[in-house]
Amino acid sequence: MSEATRTTTLAVQRAVIYDCDAGRAAQVAAVLRSLRVEPLPIDHSALMRAVIQAPGAPVALLVGDVDECDWMELGIALREQLSDVPVLAYGSDASARQLAAALGARVRRQTLPFQQAELAAALRVSAQAAREETCNVEMPSGSSSAIREVTHLIRQVAVHDSSVLILGESGTGKEVAARAIHQASPRRQRPFVAVNCGAIPAELLESELFGHEKGAFTGAVAARKGRFEIAEGGTLFLDEIGDMSLPMQVKLLRVLQERVFERVGNHTPIRCNVRIIAATHRNLEEAIARGNFREDLFYRLNVFPIEMPALRERSEDLPLLVGEFARRNQAAGRGRIELSRSVLTMMAHYSWPGNVRELGNLIERLSILCPNRVVGIADLPPKYRPEELLVALGLDCADSGLDEICAQARQVDQARQVDQARQVDQARQVDQARQIDRACATSGVVPERLAPLEGEEEMDEREVLSLLTQVPAGHAVVELPPEGLDLRDHLYTIERDLIQQALSRTGGTVAHAARLLKLRRTTLVEKLRKFQMLNEAVVSEA
Repeated sequence: MSEATRTTTLAVQRAVIYDCDAGRAAQVAAVLRSLRVEPLPIDHSALMRAVIQAPGAPVALLVGDVDECDWMELGIALREQLSDVPVLAYGSDASARQLAAALGARVRRQTLPFQQAELAAALRVSAQAAREETCNVEMPSGSSSAIREVTHLIRQVAVHDSSVLILGESGTGKEVAARAIHQASPRRQRPFVAVNCGAIPAELLESELFGHEKGAFTGAVAARKGRFEIAEGGTLFLDEIGDMSLPMQVKLLRVLQERVFERVGNHTPIRCNVRIIAATHRNLEEAIARGNFREDLFYRLNVFPIEMPALRERSEDLPLLVGEFARRNQAAGRGRIELSRSVLTMMAHYSWPGNVRELGNLIERLSILCPNRVVGIADLPPKYRPEELLVALGLDCADSGLDEICAQARQVDQARQVDQARQVDQARQVDQARQIDRACATSGVVPERLAPLEGEEEMDEREVLSLLTQVPAGHAVVELPPEGLDLRDHLYTIERDLIQQALSRTGGTVAHAARLLKLRRTTLVEKLRKFQMLNEAVVSEA
């Protein structure tokens, strides 16, 4: 047996063998065990009906020869209850034809003796196949040890039908974990139905879960399916189970024990096949001690508990979560944002009472208020930047995220930078040519005279313009040309040149340049943005 065949399943799973030939069924069971699949031999139609209706779908159904079998009834039951389960026929040709007529193309013909590799491929239970089917499961985001443990538990329990109780504070992602369990389970092709038990009045919750008949109560103008019926074959997520009333807890316990319920206004029992996942932010053991929660229901639900960690306990996941929320907001049409290192430091020291949900709301707010830029400490709401914490961490509330802005500007795509530089240079050349023409006309110099004499090097247009417009020593201002000048452009050039000189003199340090120019640091930052000089600035708080 090859190594690929030796690792054939994610965990011990169950396959049903429906055959009246006990010896042949034993041979099939031995092959299944070699594939680490638990065989369940059945030789009677009544037992087969019970297996079909029982919770927990088998991984496959292998059918041999069966005495007195109603093939059409079996086909209907399999289509309704086990529509995703592969069916293999290995018995006589007559039995295989009858099974195929009842089920159609789902039936695959196999002959004895089974080859392990062929059987594993037919059953679709190889580890690689299982990984491929569940590779797109959306697990809780994060790389911390706490989240890795949660993800490990989700993958372990997903392949089984055990009840799961997810515990944790509000906003920690309990429903995300519940959906991940469903998506990684054999029930992933069936519905995932969520019910918030705390949001529905106690007198209406029974109808919401179990459905009702027409006229069952005032306002019941038509029959309606409940959530148990809607989730048939899939997963029912009971959120905030700790807020459910005691009378409703009794009715839910009966359904979990017997897998049977009744619609409101009808006494006909309805059998259900759903997986139950419950969640709560309350301490159920304390609720049991106070008499607010039934102990027997707690133990029925608490088969496989999963504790979701609070966000303050996994602050190392903040950058990843922020990036994910920023991408979602950008996909929704809001601005893309990035957080400065100072902001992430502040967030890491915040207690996050609303956990991941509160973080998501904050990122959405910032993407509206600060679109397409780096968010600084000053952009945060006051409760996220208390003064005492700023002092303790040595941070400046006026931080505008300049360091991240400069880094981001340096990382702009090279092709885009070259294209923009070419456009700016072309516009500058046109403007300089116009200024040269005006200067020549004012001074009486013929443009052809600007051509180089023999033995001279040719001057470019910038040098010519500098010679024509240079200010004599001792003069404070340029003499106004007869034809006038654009004062706004002239002042723009002077201001930009002075800022450039200040940055050059201070080695590009913004804080020192601001002192030379008698400006506040934040004012100089705005002017750097205005003149598109951020790449020339060096971040420094000195």
